[in-house]
Amino acid sequence: MNLQEKYKTVTNLASELGIANLQIREQDHILYIDGVAKSADDKDKLWDAYEKADPEYRSADVVMNIEVAQGITAEYTVKSGDSLSKIGKEFGISWESIFEANKDIISNPDLIQPGWKLKIPKA
Repeated sequence: MNLQEKYKTVTNLASELGIANLQIREQDHILYIDGVAKSADDKDKLWDAYEKADPEYRSADVVMNIEVAQGITAEYTVKSGDSLSKIGKEFGISWESIFEANKDIISNPDLIQPGWKLKIPKA
């Protein structure tokens, strides 16, 4: 079995998550996976999938260089009773920063809905 087959779940997940500039190559018995994730959560999902394929990373046959898109540090799921101000305090940033990072979702900063997934910019 070649490495691309062995780690197919990891590479498929990378595609599903929309990892930007995704490059997968095998060289000298090592699989290299490079790209840019939308969030730290997506990067963690890839590492979790890799650990399931190779528990405790014993094979040492993958080099995964996944960066997180600059400016975004986390994703937050809005809960009942949340406001942008409350979320901003939790992350140490202004509500305006959250609003700016999520204009594709939020049209009115006073009206956010439980279940929405918001991008949280760096402090």
